[in-house]
Amino acid sequence: MTMNSRQATVISRDGTAIAFERSGTGPAIILVASALADRSDTAKLARLLAPHFTVINYDRRGRGASGDAADYAVEREIEDIAALIDHAGGSASLFGSSSGAVLALRAAAAGVNVERLALYEPPFVVGHDGFGPPADFARNVTSLLARGRRGEAVKYFMTEAQGMPAFMVTMMRLVPGPWSKLKAMAHTLPYDIAVMGDTQRGEPLDAEPWSRVTAPTLVLTGGKSPAGFHDAARALAGILTDCRHRTLPGLNHGAVVMAPKRIAPVLIEFVTADGHPVPDRNGHGGTHQ
Repeated sequence: MTMNSRQATVISRDGTAIAFERSGTGPAIILVASALADRSDTAKLARLLAPHFTVINYDRRGRGASGDAADYAVEREIEDIAALIDHAGGSASLFGSSSGAVLALRAAAAGVNVERLALYEPPFVVGHDGFGPPADFARNVTSLLARGRRGEAVKYFMTEAQGMPAFMVTMMRLVPGPWSKLKAMAHTLPYDIAVMGDTQRGEPLDAEPWSRVTAPTLVLTGGKSPAGFHDAARALAGILTDCRHRTLPGLNHGAVVMAPKRIAPVLIEFVTADGHPVPDRNGHGGTHQ
């Protein structure tokens, strides 16, 4: 069994080249990154999964080594995933985090051949408790980008959508390399806003957009994450036909990057076995919905 990564590209339906790294052998799993992230953010997770799967770790369009198109539509990103699934042999499981989880969910709802669907903290906003971005978030991001204020757009996203304290963002800006990488992806923030659509308005989650999702689904949340993520997970588990929710103690929204060793065993068990979460360190199975 080889775990060496091989970089390649697939051509999506609109002609855009989508770059990815392929590693491992076995059932295919595709990793779908969150906002302001490329495949480097899921590289550690990919290495942990490669002994068990054929891992497709890709750059979403407009990021990293992938191309882009003049006009964006969520459907183009779904076509990117479909092209990767075709490359993988015609079917694959998907793992997405944050807005990438919602993109993976939209791909499954669009009818691409998804075997299993694992989602980490899709940021639906289903209540009026202050969780989630402000109502004018999309307009403000668009305005900042139109004025060329890429760094301010990144800061605004981090503070208003992710809830990061402003002083932490200021500290991040003092590290030129990583901050420059984030600014380079700032133009894709409207892509993730489009992926989220009208799901962050504080209304009950509408079942209709997800009615075609039939793949067994696992929604994960971190025990240290805000209550809004848990509310969203429970809402999604309540409307999908085959969905479980598990909370992983001690983790927060950044766990896919910061704690991949806690995420990987759960994904391995879910994709390869019967879908039941693996026990946590205390021997308990976690919470289910």
